[in-house]
Amino acid sequence: MKRLFFLLSIILFLETPLHAEKIAVYFGTGGRGSKGIYMSKFDTESGKLSQASVAAEINGPGFLAWHPDRTKIYAVAGIEGGPGVAGFHVKKDGSLEQFTSSLIKDGGGTHISVHPSGNFLLTAQYGGGSTALFPLNDKGELGESVVIDHEGGSKVVGNRQNSPHPHWCGFSPDGRYAFVPDLGTDNIHIYKVSADKKSITKHALAESVPGGGPRHMRFSADGKFIYLLNELSLSVTTFAYEKETGRANRLTTTPSLSDKVKAKETFNSAAEILVHPNGKFVWSSNRGNDSITCYKADPSTGKLTVTEVESIRGAWPRNINIDPSSKWIFAAGAHSNTVAVHKIDQNTGELSFPTRNIISVPGPICVLFGK
Repeated sequence: MKRLFFLLSIILFLETPLHAEKIAVYFGTGGRGSKGIYMSKFDTESGKLSQASVAAEINGPGFLAWHPDRTKIYAVAGIEGGPGVAGFHVKKDGSLEQFTSSLIKDGGGTHISVHPSGNFLLTAQYGGGSTALFPLNDKGELGESVVIDHEGGSKVVGNRQNSPHPHWCGFSPDGRYAFVPDLGTDNIHIYKVSADKKSITKHALAESVPGGGPRHMRFSADGKFIYLLNELSLSVTTFAYEKETGRANRLTTTPSLSDKVKAKETFNSAAEILVHPNGKFVWSSNRGNDSITCYKADPSTGKLTVTEVESIRGAWPRNINIDPSSKWIFAAGAHSNTVAVHKIDQNTGELSFPTRNIISVPGPICVLFGK
């Protein structure tokens, strides 16, 4: 009998994961009740999040970004003197210790991205209508900002597009070009990068659909396509990307929600877009309808087909993000003060919500996964 119990114990041991990986997750937050950047621990096997706690106190940290060495995190936030960028060392327990800051000098930043070289970072200013570049030294300390103004406005949607409104910033997979979707101009503003000189120069424009209101974008897994999320029209425009020339050509546009569904809400706008590492699936979040649209991507044409619209189990999904295991999507409900975890069907890309996979976070704006 003892031998039988022993064998059963071995079988159970082998069938149970030796250790489910638990990783840190950071949340940029804002609004009433926010105390700064929050942190939680995430179990990638069960999909469970621990209750969130404050990792660093700072005023209104919005979007967050890792330094390439993964020892430092930067945030657009309120610092002494006004809106700016703050840098934090990540301590062994996951908490954050601020070590540098610098003013933007053109209003508050809505997004932030660190160049793969680690030599500089960019911010996008919706209100200021600009992109700002911050040089970084060998210690990751911030230098003074260099502000590059956008110009014009498509004026298709008058109250939103009379002037430039940059909303996101990021880089091509090879780091040679920077991209800044601008809601006000209906363009992606493309810059040529000089990493050694810590500078960018205006290079080209990629025009989206009139009145679309470009917000955020992602490259396809193979780097051949750009998926641009249009906030105002709630749609995704696919561009063919020419990596040698750093230019993008518009191909197709796919609505995120039907007109019938949008008509049921008093207000709708798109917020965030994601691409699965396998390249087969794309997701975007819808505020107002408070949902995530799931798409299947054609690898040869980049064309998207809607497969599902899933409730986020919260309100106002300002941000969604996919975890490092590519098995889960987090939905940050900015108005419900919640972060809900959804499981990804690896065959279809469709989402399901395991019961109670939700925690409270005050005004979550950004989800950033740790090591």
